[in-house]
Amino acid sequence: MKLIKYISVLFIAALFTLQVTGQNTSGSEQQDNLPAAEDQLLPLADDIQDTEESGLYEMASNAYRNQDYKRSIELYEEAVSQGVKENRVSAQLYYNLGNAYFRDNQLGKAILNYERALLLDPGDSDIRHNLRFANNRTVDRIAASGNLFLVNWIDSVRNLFSSNVWATIAIVLFLLFLLSVAVFLFVRILWARKTAFYTGIVLFIFMIIANSFSFRQKRERLRGDTAIVMVGAAAVNASPDVNSNQLFELHEGTKVKIRSSDGNWYEVEIANGSVGWTYEDNIEII
Repeated sequence: MKLIKYISVLFIAALFTLQVTGQNTSGSEQQDNLPAAEDQLLPLADDIQDTEESGLYEMASNAYRNQDYKRSIELYEEAVSQGVKENRVSAQLYYNLGNAYFRDNQLGKAILNYERALLLDPGDSDIRHNLRFANNRTVDRIAASGNLFLVNWIDSVRNLFSSNVWATIAIVLFLLFLLSVAVFLFVRILWARKTAFYTGIVLFIFMIIANSFSFRQKRERLRGDTAIVMVGAAAVNASPDVNSNQLFELHEGTKVKIRSSDGNWYEVEIANGSVGWTYEDNIEII
């Protein structure tokens, strides 16, 4: 039992280290782009796979660098449309589109695309930086309802990687688990069998955790229950009726959670738990 506790502590320590590291860097290829100050928008991402939309991507990036942001937006949007059709749109593409919208003073669209990029690559610190930078430009200041420290810590660990990366980690852990089973069954050395037995238990537990993280990340990406306010001021009413009492008002760039819908109306919840109804044209689903 001492061995299994020791391995568990080491694994948790490794996750904590990954969490801290993941919050400070998104990889060596982007580290040089990080500014010293928090009040700067990070530059474009240059790495994209060689696909049919890569030509549009390059033209859009060139237009962005030439400060022709409206043309850049048109080309990035076209590249996104092609990528969505083929189910291969990248986080970098949404990230760059968010930058173009931000430079064109379309804050809601910028935040929307940063959020979409973050769903595809939740561990990317550049995306998180620019999303935080854009959120600081919004009008609404809504205090989020607090969560337990453990819940926040688990979420931060889960958000280190995308669903595909967690799935890969789960597969690797499963293969190591099978190796431990093989050692336990076929090796006759007592200490080796004990080590394999307890190691196998730990690997199996963390394989389940990685698998659940993968499932949760994929569900977050697909369920479409969050949205961004797209208009300058959006009325939130007590019921799905334009003549109902207005409870409060939200402004461009604010993130909401969609609870239900009724015709052309969405029931939305904001970070502090307040709930009301807003017209569908006021928001766009992430």
